[in-house]
Amino acid sequence: MAMLCLSLFASGQTIDRIDSLSEVVVTGTGTHHVLKDVPVQTEVIGQRMLRNFSGKSIEEILSSLTASFSFSEDDMGSQMQMNGLGNSYILVLVDGKRIHGDVGGQNDLSLIDPHNIDKIEIVKGASSALYGSDAIAGVINIITKNRRQEGLLLENTTRIGSYGDVRQHDAVGFRAGKFSSLTNFQLQHSDGWQNTGTEHTVGTEPPIYDSRNKTVNRHTNWQVAQRFSYKFSDRFEMYADGSIYRKRIYRPSGKYPHYDVKTWDMEYRNASASVGGTWRLSGSDYLQLDVDWNRHAYYYDFTATTLVEDYDKSAGTIYYPYYPYLPGQRELQSDQQRTMAQLKGVFSLPHDNRLNVGAEYRYDWLKAPTRVAGGKAHDTTQSLYVQDEWNPLPALNITAGVRLNNNSSFGFRLTPKVSTMLKLSRDIRLRASWSQGFKTPAIRELYYRYVRQMSGTYLYLGNENLKPQSSNYYSLSAEYTSGAFSITVSGYYNNLDNMIALVTIPNYQAPADYILQYDPVKTRQYQNIETAKTYGADINVRYAWREFTAGLGYSYLDTRANQYDTTHDKMKKVTIDGMAHHKGNVFVMWGHRFSDTYRLGVGVYGRMSSKRYYQTDGNGKGYQTWRITTSHDIGKSKHCDYRLELGIDNIFDYVDRTPHGLHLGTTTPGRTVYATFSIKFHKGNKISNKFKSNNYQKQNTNEED
Repeated sequence: MAMLCLSLFASGQTIDRIDSLSEVVVTGTGTHHVLKDVPVQTEVIGQRMLRNFSGKSIEEILSSLTASFSFSEDDMGSQMQMNGLGNSYILVLVDGKRIHGDVGGQNDLSLIDPHNIDKIEIVKGASSALYGSDAIAGVINIITKNRRQEGLLLENTTRIGSYGDVRQHDAVGFRAGKFSSLTNFQLQHSDGWQNTGTEHTVGTEPPIYDSRNKTVNRHTNWQVAQRFSYKFSDRFEMYADGSIYRKRIYRPSGKYPHYDVKTWDMEYRNASASVGGTWRLSGSDYLQLDVDWNRHAYYYDFTATTLVEDYDKSAGTIYYPYYPYLPGQRELQSDQQRTMAQLKGVFSLPHDNRLNVGAEYRYDWLKAPTRVAGGKAHDTTQSLYVQDEWNPLPALNITAGVRLNNNSSFGFRLTPKVSTMLKLSRDIRLRASWSQGFKTPAIRELYYRYVRQMSGTYLYLGNENLKPQSSNYYSLSAEYTSGAFSITVSGYYNNLDNMIALVTIPNYQAPADYILQYDPVKTRQYQNIETAKTYGADINVRYAWREFTAGLGYSYLDTRANQYDTTHDKMKKVTIDGMAHHKGNVFVMWGHRFSDTYRLGVGVYGRMSSKRYYQTDGNGKGYQTWRITTSHDIGKSKHCDYRLELGIDNIFDYVDRTPHGLHLGTTTPGRTVYATFSIKFHKGNKISNKFKSNNYQKQNTNEED
C-alpha cells in the first residue's frame, strides 16, 4: 500500500534538470519564452528524459512521463484522453502544425517517429483563441530535432523487443551552405498478442473461451518523409516537405459469427505535402507562411469471401444472394483530405507589448461511399486571431487574445483568452488563465453511418442536427523553484456546453433499413449532451542532485455530464467515458560517465491509474506497471557515436485479462524486454541556426552529458 501511495505522485512537469527552466518554449503563447517565465502553464518532456526513457511510441512516452494522459489503443488508432476529454478535444501538433489522421475519432500517433523528437510541450486547457477548433482539452506540440550540422549526417536506430516488436529509424541529412536536405524513414512492426481467449457474449449466448481475437493485432507501418530548405539570407528561409505512410493491420479469423470471424484486414494510406517560409524582420519580429495538404485514406483488404446483406426497400425484407467481396479485393471506407493555409506575424510594440496576429483557411473533404449518405461531404473554415503580451511591470505579464472563426455550416464565433503570470519572488510564480474553447462538429459526427461487429452488431450514427460545442476553462497554478528542487501545484475547471458524445438510443429511433438489415444489439448516435464539467488538480515535484534526477506527481480528475435519457424522457447524470479519478507516475534516473568512451544511464519508471469509468461495456481496471531502462554510450569516435539501450517493461508482469468486448485498464501483454542499437555518423562543423523554417527555436536544447 505504501508503494501504491508513493507511486500516485506522477511526474510530468519539465522532467529534465532544474536548469531546463531556462529553455525556450513556444506552444503556450505561440511566441518564444523562457519556460520559467511563460505566462501559460507548460509541461515539457525534454531530450534528456526522452533518451533515457527509450519509449517505442508517443503513446508509451506520454502515458509514462506525464500524469494527465491515458490511452486505450485499438485498430482505429490511439484513443487518447487528457484531463477527462478525448481525442477530438486534444490538438496534436508537429512543429506547430496539426497532424492529420483522424479515423473514428482516434488519431494515429504512429505517424510520429519517436526517434525524431527533440522535446514535447504540453499546454492544458482551451487554446481555441490561438489554435482554433479541437483545442478544448489542450495542445500537445511535438518539436522535432534540428540537425545543425554542416556536411553529412547518417543515423540508424534498430530496436527489437518481445512479441515480434521491431522499430527502425534511418535518417540521411545534408547541409551545404544555404541548402539543406533531410530524409527520414521509420518502420514499426508487432506480431500482436492475446491476453485472454475469453469473449464477452450478450443475451443468452453461452460464454466463449477459445476466441481468436487478439488484444492487439499484428500490424506493420512505415513512413518516408523528405524535407528541403534553402536559406536565401540570414532573414529569409523557405522549405518544402512531404511524406507517404502505409499501415496494415492483420486480423485473425475465427469460427464465431459476430465475435471473431474476420474476413478483412485494415489498411491506411497517408500522404502530405507542405511549402512555406519565414521572414525575420528585425530582432524577434517575423512573418511566417505555411500551406499544407494532407490525406488519410482507410481501406478494407478482404482476406476471405465476404457476403453482404442487402435490403429491398420495396418489399421491406432482406434478400439473398448478396454482393460478394473476394480475397484480394479492396474497398475504400473513408478518404479524408485537408488543405490549410496559415499566415502568422509576431511584432514588438512600444510599452513592453508583443503582438501575435494571424489568419487561417481550412478546407476538409471526406469521401466515404459506404459510411456517408451521398458518399461525400465537405467543410470550410476561415479565421483571424490577434494576441497581445503586455509586461506592465517587470514581475507581471498579461496575455490576452481573441479569434474570429467562420465555419461554412455554423457561422461566426469569437473565442477569447486571458492569461497572467506574477513573480512573487525569484523562486515563486503564480499563473492564472481563463479561456473559451469552440469546436464545430466533425464531418463524421454529422454524417457517418457505421456498422461494427464486436460482441454482436453495433450501429453508429451521425446526427445532422448537432450544435457546435463551446467551453469555459479556468486554471490557477503556483510554482516554487529553489536550487535543485521544484514543485508545481495547479487546479482547473472546464465547463462544456453542447458536448458531443456517443449516446445509446432505442433501435426504433435508427433508420428502418439499417435495423432490418443488421438487427443491431445496440444503436449509438452522436448527440449533444446538455452540459459537461471536468475539474481536477495536478501536483508535480522534481529534484536533481549531481548525477541523480527524480520526479513525482499526481493528477486528480472528476467529471460530470447531464445526458438526456430518451427511454425515460428525463435528464440523468453520467460520467464521461474513460475518466479515472487518480493517475500518476514516478521516476528516478542516474547517469555517470566512466571514461571518454563509456557512459552509463539507468532509469526506473512507474505509471499507474485507478479504475476508468464507462457508461457501457464495463469499467477499466486500475493498474500500475514499472519499467527499468539502461543506456550505454560506447566507443565514441571523431565522426561516429554509438549507443546501446537495454530495458524491461512491466517488470512485475501485470496483465489485464478482462474478456474481449469489455473495457481494459491497460493492454500491456505483461513483462517485455527490448534492445536498441543506434549509430550516428556526422562529418562537418556544427553551425548556429536560431530559426528553423517553421520558426521553432532550438535554443537551450538539453544534450546528454
